Amino acid sequence: MGFQENGNGEMGLSGIPLGAKNKYKRMNNELPNDGDDDVITQQQQRERRDSTRKYVIACAIFASLNNVLLGYDVGVMSGAVIFVKEDLNITEVQVEILVGILSIISLLGSLGGGRTSDIIGRKWTMALAAVVFQSGGLTMTLAPSYTVLMIGRFLAGIGIGFGVMISPIYIAEISPNVDRGSLTTFPEIFINVGILLGYVSNYAFSGLPAHISWRIMLAVGVLPSLFIGFALFVIPESPRWLVMQNRIDEARLVLAKTNDNDKEVEERLAEIQHAAGIANSDKYEDKPVWRELLIPPPALRRMLITGLGIQCFQQISGIDATVYYSPEILEAAGIKDKSKLLGDTVAVGITKTVFILVAIILIDKLGRRPLLLISTIGMTVCLFSMGATLALFGQGPFVIALAILFVCGNVAFFSVGLGPVCWVITSEIFPLRVRAQASALGAVANRVCSGLVAMSFLSVARAITFAGTFFVFSAISALAIVFVYMLVPETKGKSLEQIEMMFQNEHGIQVSETELGDVEQLVQNKTDSMN
Repeated sequence: MGFQENGNGEMGLSGIPLGAKNKYKRMNNELPNDGDDDVITQQQQRERRDSTRKYVIACAIFASLNNVLLGYDVGVMSGAVIFVKEDLNITEVQVEILVGILSIISLLGSLGGGRTSDIIGRKWTMALAAVVFQSGGLTMTLAPSYTVLMIGRFLAGIGIGFGVMISPIYIAEISPNVDRGSLTTFPEIFINVGILLGYVSNYAFSGLPAHISWRIMLAVGVLPSLFIGFALFVIPESPRWLVMQNRIDEARLVLAKTNDNDKEVEERLAEIQHAAGIANSDKYEDKPVWRELLIPPPALRRMLITGLGIQCFQQISGIDATVYYSPEILEAAGIKDKSKLLGDTVAVGITKTVFILVAIILIDKLGRRPLLLISTIGMTVCLFSMGATLALFGQGPFVIALAILFVCGNVAFFSVGLGPVCWVITSEIFPLRVRAQASALGAVANRVCSGLVAMSFLSVARAITFAGTFFVFSAISALAIVFVYMLVPETKGKSLEQIEMMFQNEHGIQVSETELGDVEQLVQNKTDSMN
């Protein structure tokens, strides 16, 4: 006969079973009531929820570090080209090629990144991206000529293509449903942070001699990639990729770290296994992913139209032209001093970074579609107003003030919606089997459009004036409003597998709550049978 502090059904001296809800305190021999037990359970749940949330946020931050590289390049090149042009004696056409070629070359990284991430995993693809970008960054920093500088841009572009494509996919695949939207905006946040750092770097080193200043500006961009090596020891592999590799136990461990409820872990695992089982079924065995993307079934066709369309509109509405060439735009409004030009562009970077935080707060509360509509409407107004300002008022302090206001307004509305939500949508809508490679196509569309805009902006502006160019951008932005309203579904709060079911619905992308409920019930039944 003996006492047990945490019995498992054995009888104590009082005849009361000493189970989980009949513990007693050794010091005063008083049995706690059920209320005390509930408080302890709730406290444990809160602690697990807090721990899980911190872990997932850390993973999202480390996964987004590659995006700082893209943002920094966009920001720093807007000022560095001023000194590169002076130091290497290059023409305006060569400047356009130097600025825009990175976006074009990055499509090679994005195309290769989809297949690479399916082979070696999401995590190691991010590591590869950092290594390739570092080699490109160092080559640009030490470049003695325009040719070597272009080689460095080529390598950096491939690295950026890998990183831009894989980060949103990885974050979407590890995130709980309720937080997926805000967490998947992290890559866009880090792009904005990188842009701001690039602008600050321009301003900080603009006083140095021309042949030194631009090299230091580019060298600083290599530093963020050094932290990615540390990130590899912190972040896990994507549970969905692990399931595709039939590493179920590892996937369950990752889900347990990223979800605060054991029941939800099993539900998510069952959903992923079901999706992976369909993806690996007999009807797909002899059909490569690339062929399925070239000749897609109706549901996948709708996904591709939505994903690729929103990626194209993000860029052809002119955001990269606004960011890359903000010094030239403000110069057209009347600012002549180089230091003042670069100083004013810092305001653009701050605005872009601050308003991305608004998107984080609202994306899982207000939803994807409302933010996209607000964003595209606001951008259309600002772009049209910018064109009207330059067309009607010429140059002067008043025009400079309006130009800064409308440029900042454009990037603010972009950062609230079209910038981050575009990547969220693309990472959410594709089925597991084709997700990486379909998202890579979206990234390719994005980079091609970015490169075309960046490489043609100055030439187009010379042909039809800066005002005319902004009128064109405003018309494209207006078309984006129609596209979002007609074709982009709301994905807030739904699992990746539920979103796939929305597009599978033969009547269109809108699926009823009853159908989603049926899917959840099937998953629950499968989970119960497993238990």
